[in-house]
Amino acid sequence: AKNDEFYTQFHDIEIEMNAYLEYDPDVFRGKTVLLPCDDPEWSNFTRYFAAKFDELGLKKLISTSYAPDAKKMKLLAEPSLFEKEAPQFDPQKAQTKGKIFVLEKDHTGDGHINIDDLEWEYLEGDGDFKSKEVTQLRNEADIIITNPPFSLFREFLAWIVEAHKQFIIIGNMNAITYKETFPLIKDNKMWLGYSIHSGDREFQVPDEYPLTAAGWRIDDNGRKFIRVKGVRWFTNIDHGRRHEPLPLMTMADNLRFSKHKELKGKTAYDRYDNYDAIEVPFTDAIPSDYDGVMGVPISFLDKYCPEQFEILGITKTWYGSASKVYPEQIQVDRHGKETKVTKLNDGAVLLHSEVPQNETYYMVDGKYYTQVYARVLIKHIRS
Repeated sequence: AKNDEFYTQFHDIEIEMNAYLEYDPDVFRGKTVLLPCDDPEWSNFTRYFAAKFDELGLKKLISTSYAPDAKKMKLLAEPSLFEKEAPQFDPQKAQTKGKIFVLEKDHTGDGHINIDDLEWEYLEGDGDFKSKEVTQLRNEADIIITNPPFSLFREFLAWIVEAHKQFIIIGNMNAITYKETFPLIKDNKMWLGYSIHSGDREFQVPDEYPLTAAGWRIDDNGRKFIRVKGVRWFTNIDHGRRHEPLPLMTMADNLRFSKHKELKGKTAYDRYDNYDAIEVPFTDAIPSDYDGVMGVPISFLDKYCPEQFEILGITKTWYGSASKVYPEQIQVDRHGKETKVTKLNDGAVLLHSEVPQNETYYMVDGKYYTQVYARVLIKHIRS
């Protein structure tokens, strides 16, 4: 079992959804929303959309949950009190079957549709999103929203995309570099969400999770929380921030006034040895007056405006746009340890005139190289 079952905080969901509503107040109106991997006793996604059902004008809300014995993750060891007190509770199914929750009608007769009207029953299977019954629910839905298990992000995204559905999901920002993910971003079929741009986010975790993360806490009710770095919203639903141009300085001003020691005082930007592009190590250092190709950090996509920049590629082996292939190298780490590797071929490479200090470097035919983190290759769109 993988420890990647994280419960998103209500306020994080609300902030993100508000951005889509501000851009298009009717974005959810008349829509069927599916929340896979979401048990409403633990999932704030279900709680949010149930509370906002009438306000958003939803047609139908469906959420599904995994069975505790599901192979792909470990959930609660015991059925919840919510489940035990329901007349349809079955102790045998409770461990092996997933559940489906549907909100569509006013069953209480109070004139509103909210979480009190939520109905549930057991699924035929364990709730795996790839199962036939959950896939049928996907096909019925207009929008899919959830925080899927990070270890299954590739599979989950492919499952959504093959059905051509709208979606808002959470994943690790390194997913940008996946060969299943980046082409969608490049082709403007997926982009990053509105509200999470940096730092980490706090998630509730199941009671049995070991608290081994660097940041964690237990609240007054005994609930466990951990902080997870590098998370982002991924979506294909528009929001206003992605159309705001990034303010820029000229190349000369960046080199003269940059707050980054890697750039300030230099006479020029570095050029890659294996890509026809300059290295721009920080998003706020993108020059306004350079018309060639630039390699920027993947965090650039937090501020990417499709009217301002064109995405050309990424510096990953699988993308295949490198102009050079390196023979076997000698890797020298910060402690001086030498190892024969071929790592230079998976990324953008800088050539140095002398031995780089305080970082891992590579030697090939008496030359010294370093490799930067994955870079998105972009260029300005000029009118």
